[in-house]
Amino acid sequence: MKKFLTLMLVVFMALGLLAGCGSTEPKSTAKVGVILVGDENEGYTAAHIDGIKAAAKSLGIADSDILWKYSIGETQACKDAAVDLVDSGCTLVIANSYGHQTFMQDAATSYPNVTFVSMTGDTAATSGLANFKNAFNDTYESRYVSGVVGGMKLKELIDNGTLTKAKMPDAFVGDDIKVGYVGAYPYAEVVSGYTGFFLGVKSIVSNIHMYVEYTNSWFDITKEGETANSLMAKGCVLISQHADSTGAPAAVEAAFKAGTVCYSVGYNVSMLEVAPDVALTSASNNWSVYYTYALKLWQAGKAMDIATDWAEGYETGAVNITELGTACAAGTADKVAAVEAAIKDGSLKVFDVTKFTVGGKTLTETDGVDLNFDGTNDCFPIKNGAFNESDVADGFRSAPYFSLRIDGIEESGAK
Repeated sequence: MKKFLTLMLVVFMALGLLAGCGSTEPKSTAKVGVILVGDENEGYTAAHIDGIKAAAKSLGIADSDILWKYSIGETQACKDAAVDLVDSGCTLVIANSYGHQTFMQDAATSYPNVTFVSMTGDTAATSGLANFKNAFNDTYESRYVSGVVGGMKLKELIDNGTLTKAKMPDAFVGDDIKVGYVGAYPYAEVVSGYTGFFLGVKSIVSNIHMYVEYTNSWFDITKEGETANSLMAKGCVLISQHADSTGAPAAVEAAFKAGTVCYSVGYNVSMLEVAPDVALTSASNNWSVYYTYALKLWQAGKAMDIATDWAEGYETGAVNITELGTACAAGTADKVAAVEAAIKDGSLKVFDVTKFTVGGKTLTETDGVDLNFDGTNDCFPIKNGAFNESDVADGFRSAPYFSLRIDGIEESGAK
């Protein structure tokens, strides 16, 4: 009897193997690893999570094929997380914060057969590593559009007589209206974004002066709220941010309810839930565009073919603004549609050099920036009257490199 049962077990095992061999959809053991500076409670990271999940769903990638590492600091913990993901079978590892870059590059050196992507990074092109990549969206475009939204609100306040020097003297420096910006760090990524926002506002209301105050943290609800309060104490009537929490919009909402005239433009996600009376919109990113591109190559076994530098914007839907709040001025939606169309067809350049000066000087094609980190200006991105940010097609890197401090903006608090 034992021999019969043993024989039957062998037969069943053989049939099972044959059935497995006949499967038309073999399962890959390769995984994608994701290292995140925050979690779903932090807007910037939430946008990346949503983008990855949307891309995976569209490509039919199983949830089990993506391994997540949440709230990983910009420290050796990133390298440790990367190594753990490789040991777990990941052949593509993605990190979403600029400060992860050094550790991701180190991991790429250690594992030449694994592809590493450092989002918002800027050293892939100079690293000499075929398996190390950078990517960033043209967020400065959506920053500009969100600035237009803010400018429309300022114009409404001016037109209806609310915002005058007689009624709100603290809101003016000379004849210029005070605008505020909560910045994380004085990196080019932040400078590029706040400059785009400033120019968007200025395209509607020309007489503005912007104060940028840094928190020296990507995500700190308390500091961001305190910084917004500091800017409002200066008299700012419009406050935007390159910081990842709801701290600033919540502070503006509280001040508004207490009688302060001030409105908010957020980042990453809609801030209407925390600031329903003052949130106008948020500059945002549709990260699924990049992740669909990258994961499709990985799925085909071609992760090494992911571009060393990748940057796209409105033209491919990689950036946008969130829904307009009820506080927005009449006509804002139509104005936004016209501006977005002009960005898409190239007739509007965010960094049109005729629209700003640096130290009183208009920039020319002889003004360059340092992309190789060697102390020399080796990149000359000003062409056809505009500074061409993140111009990958012209051989420049994807990460923002507009680090110029233009006239009309003051910074404080940077470390």
